[in-house]
Amino acid sequence: MSNTVKAILDQKGRDVVTVGPNTTAAEAAKILNSRKIGAVVILGADDRISGIFTERDLVNAVAKFGKECLDQPVVSLMTSKVFRCHEETTVNELMELMTSRRFRHVPVEAHGKLTGIISIGDVVKTRIAEVEREAEEIKAYIAG
Repeated sequence: MSNTVKAILDQKGRDVVTVGPNTTAAEAAKILNSRKIGAVVILGADDRISGIFTERDLVNAVAKFGKECLDQPVVSLMTSKVFRCHEETTVNELMELMTSRRFRHVPVEAHGKLTGIISIGDVVKTRIAEVEREAEEIKAYIAG
């Protein structure tokens, strides 16, 4: 198994929950809750990533604007400087990026288009599987 974003996406799937820029924060919150996810990607008119709206963005908006923020479009509350990765990005590179920048979700892009999303949970799950596999290989080597 390869140690890349592509390998994670091949296993977990490439579906990404997206919303338009005029979706209200309340609508986005309902989607986050019903889908049990922590982020939605905002796509522009050309289906390119224009932002990401996360649980953290929602909390920041409520703290800053109060409950009135729930009627605001996500385009005014989202994170617009979205860090992206590519399918060739290694799990270790992504883990380093997510840890240093404190990101929990990173969209995957190919040729300017959204092709998936990786969460910190996906990265942790992958690393645990790698460590368990290495431990089994060592046990087999010692026993052999």
